[in-house]
Amino acid sequence: MQPCVYLLSNKKDGVIYIGVTSSVIQRVWQHKNHMVDGFSKKYNASLLVYFEMHGSMLEAITREKQLKNWKRKWKVDLIESNNPMWNDLWDSISH
Repeated sequence: MQPCVYLLSNKKDGVIYIGVTSSVIQRVWQHKNHMVDGFSKKYNASLLVYFEMHGSMLEAITREKQLKNWKRKWKVDLIESNNPMWNDLWDSISH
């Protein structure tokens, strides 16, 4: 179990979905295969554009809530500070 906050999008500068999980590989796979109902499925947000690992679920949940309250520009800046082209980071974590 590795608590993680992750951001998904449907394209560069597209929608931003923020989630938290204890298994980022499993959870992103579920998003990519449209197994998660709601916002991410409706807007086809399945590109992993940012993630950060945390030491505990409490830390991850706290960070998720913080990010959800951020302005869009701050979220975009966070993504682009590590992933300026909004590339799908799935391959970097799934192998």
